[in-house]
Amino acid sequence: MSRSPSVLITGASGEIGHGLIARLAAGAARPVVTLDLNPLPPEVAPRVRQQFVGSILDTALLERVLAEYEVDRVYHLAALLSTRSEFSPALAHKVNVEGALNLLEFAQRQGESHGRPVVFFYPSSIAAFGLPDPATKAKAGRVAEDEYNVPTTMYGANKLYCEHLGRYYARHYKQLAAGPATGRVDFRCVRFPGLISADTVPSGGTSDYAPEMLHAAAAGTPYDCFVRPDTRIPFMAMPDAVDCILRLTAAPRAALTRTVYNVGAFAPTAAEVEAVARAAFPAARLGTKVDEKRQGIVDSWPADVDDAAARRDWGHAPRYDFAGCFRDYLIPRIKTRYAGATS
Repeated sequence: MSRSPSVLITGASGEIGHGLIARLAAGAARPVVTLDLNPLPPEVAPRVRQQFVGSILDTALLERVLAEYEVDRVYHLAALLSTRSEFSPALAHKVNVEGALNLLEFAQRQGESHGRPVVFFYPSSIAAFGLPDPATKAKAGRVAEDEYNVPTTMYGANKLYCEHLGRYYARHYKQLAAGPATGRVDFRCVRFPGLISADTVPSGGTSDYAPEMLHAAAAGTPYDCFVRPDTRIPFMAMPDAVDCILRLTAAPRAALTRTVYNVGAFAPTAAEVEAVARAAFPAARLGTKVDEKRQGIVDSWPADVDDAAARRDWGHAPRYDFAGCFRDYLIPRIKTRYAGATS
């Protein structure tokens, strides 16, 4: 097996993983290896050096990756998503927290083995925020990273705790002196808003009402949005999310003033998303049936985020605003994906 510098992606068969594999494989700077409970789709699999099929909780499997590859970059995407985490909080803690701790230990040992820091990317979420009520949300406006860090869900609590774990490994673990981070784990994290992809079907996130609405409209299937029409949270197109990851991991370590960064792009209401979906797919059968539990969760998330630090430190600059995301990215590709479905 190769002992040249390699990339490890966990949770590679998910929405972000598909786009990240495509971009990393195109660059070909480092071979990509993946770890996921499920095999990669056949159109993605040829782009990676090796697939490890299994759990991030399997320490023996991580030992095997450690023995076979010299990993100097980790993209830890594997997680139990927000809606399922509310039904299975103990399992969510095991997967989301213990799994992340396993990967941080893996990165620490890799860094000790080859003598240089391992860049460790971790995707957090706006679920790490927790605003107490809609009135506070409306008044708060664009929320900064260190505000309202009192999540109301197990998923959000997991994400916030893992942000702190990453900071600990980067700045304190096995380090005797204070000052700039010099550890073996170079932890870098973004708090993603809701992500919308034209290429993968949503898979259980509480922010998935926007992509679910669009995919259902294109497929000609009925869909009831589970939040009120006036609900507003930030979103981002999947290509911009992948850009964020690559920009942040490529940034010089000295330029980073934080370990955790907000990123945003646009923040429409559910009604605005529905209007665009209906304009693109006139036969759409869309309605509203509020799920009070999920509505309460989304009401605790900010209407938008302050991402000035990301723009300043590593050049976060999303290509797609709300109109452009739907006009130039989502609608053309989704129309092609569901061609004939509504005819």
